Amino acid sequence: METQTRVIELDGLKFQFRETGEESAPPLIALHALGQSGASFDAVAATLARKYRVLALDLRGHGGSARPGTYSFELMRDDLRQFANTLGLESFTLLGHSMGGTVSYLFAEAYPDRIVQLIVEDTPPPFPDKQLEIPPEPAQPLPFDYFVVPPIFRQLNDPDPAWWQQLPEISAPTLIVGGGSTSHIPQDKLEEVSKLIPNCELVTVEGAGHNVHSVNLPAFLDAVTRFLDV
Repeated sequence: METQTRVIELDGLKFQFRETGEESAPPLIALHALGQSGASFDAVAATLARKYRVLALDLRGHGGSARPGTYSFELMRDDLRQFANTLGLESFTLLGHSMGGTVSYLFAEAYPDRIVQLIVEDTPPPFPDKQLEIPPEPAQPLPFDYFVVPPIFRQLNDPDPAWWQQLPEISAPTLIVGGGSTSHIPQDKLEEVSKLIPNCELVTVEGAGHNVHSVNLPAFLDAVTRFLDV
């Protein structure tokens, strides 16, 4: 099914997104990882578009979206709300990977009635752990705004405890897909999350690592399509 690249304005900022599927189909919004873009979900969208209108948003500072210089998980959550509102989506299914997964948790906690189903790929909300060192700005241009990195790393190093405390507020059926022992994400944290969200299933794709949907697309799609009944 053909994927179209579209541009929308949200609070005076340009955002790009990729749309796959019939406009009349139930909406599914996909949020990518740090440094990636909505295009990272193209192979996933090709399958899910059998049932859904898949909208893969380039988060601020990424892909074809604006680079305003101000970044945080909360700002990305608010961008998502504006995106859904502008498209007239009262409720939708939400899929998030890594950074996009954290944005997805925050949105589902703040607006539980708007999420039909939630899928998070290999991330818990940020938690106090070893301190991440902020990498210096590289000499060569990046495919995203480097200035996303310092504030996001600071939030990873010093997360808001409410992000975990509010996990029980998520009311939508939820699927977490973990990458197993080869992921840098502690898989026991995914287990903790799955016990805090009232209606949550954890599926582990052993050996896939952090980028489950790109490393083992068939296994990722098997878990997701069973959950969504595609």
